[in-house]
Amino acid sequence: MGSRRAFLAGLAALATPLPSWADAGNPRWLACAREADGGHALFGLDASGADTFRLALPARGHAGAAHPSRPEAVVFARRPGAWALVLDCGSGALLRQLTPPEGMQFNGHGAFTEDGTRLYTVEQRASDSQGFLGLWDSEYRRIGQIETGGIGPHEVLRLPGDVFAVANGGIATDPSDRTKLNLPDMAPSLVYLESDRIAEQVALPADLHFNSIRHLAHAEGTLAFAMQWEGDPAMTVPLLGLHRRGAAPVLAEAPDPEQALMQGYAGSVAVSGAEVAITSPRGGRMHRFSLTGAFLGATTRADVCGLAPCEGGFLTTDGGGGILRVEGGTARPLGLRPRAWDNHVVTL
Repeated sequence: MGSRRAFLAGLAALATPLPSWADAGNPRWLACAREADGGHALFGLDASGADTFRLALPARGHAGAAHPSRPEAVVFARRPGAWALVLDCGSGALLRQLTPPEGMQFNGHGAFTEDGTRLYTVEQRASDSQGFLGLWDSEYRRIGQIETGGIGPHEVLRLPGDVFAVANGGIATDPSDRTKLNLPDMAPSLVYLESDRIAEQVALPADLHFNSIRHLAHAEGTLAFAMQWEGDPAMTVPLLGLHRRGAAPVLAEAPDPEQALMQGYAGSVAVSGAEVAITSPRGGRMHRFSLTGAFLGATTRADVCGLAPCEGGFLTTDGGGGILRVEGGTARPLGLRPRAWDNHVVTL
């Protein structure tokens, strides 16, 4: 039987409030980068774009997921990944490392349930690129996995009501070097999961089956998805799709000369207010659209890719170390860092 002192200590522990995002100073974003010495790190950024912490990474990072209540986040290795790191977003301290089960690979993204009791990690089976979401409990213990209904999934996004959208890229890859194995037969799709079951699946028109669906953003019932073209490079195709449940996707693009400058590649997507944007590091530009798909304009910036919503517009990062705020198409520099920012900016 425990002592009275131990019992009282237990009561005191229960009465102690759990750490919150306010305790971490309310950082706004996370972003991975390659540093000047060739190493890789994860950085916290505040509302002004200033660094709040740095966490060294074992290799190149990609994106992450923020816990909805605890000041914690998970950062994922670039696909095919063998690690994910859980960190304290107040101090930047490493809390633990996650490893996919044998024969599985992390694909760079993940998402928590609304109450934070589960983490979903985007994965593929190394042998055939079949897509799965790995399931982890609130203590980051593996508890199962579910199929995504496609090949090569890349991003998962939590929507209201704990519905999860998955971007199945459609590309089977060699597990060792990412060589693309099935381009003639690739079949990208969007999937909506409810209660861990596929509730709706959306495919692109047959003539666009080379358009790999990669990244997701959501607002006001509209799911935005960014694509990367694997077909004839001479073709100019839409790189942004907009979808509402139960309807056909709307494909949005700029006028032909401007669209061609994107070089068939959208690296990130974000929604801010009534606008949705995509970036192309290959084309060195950001495109803005309305939520109905009308083209609003382009902003040029070399090697721009990282993208997140911010007050009045978008935050972008680029391979030259730049951090910019884009409002109404006008870019305002927030800083220049001695590092090459990677593909994504994760909103906390």
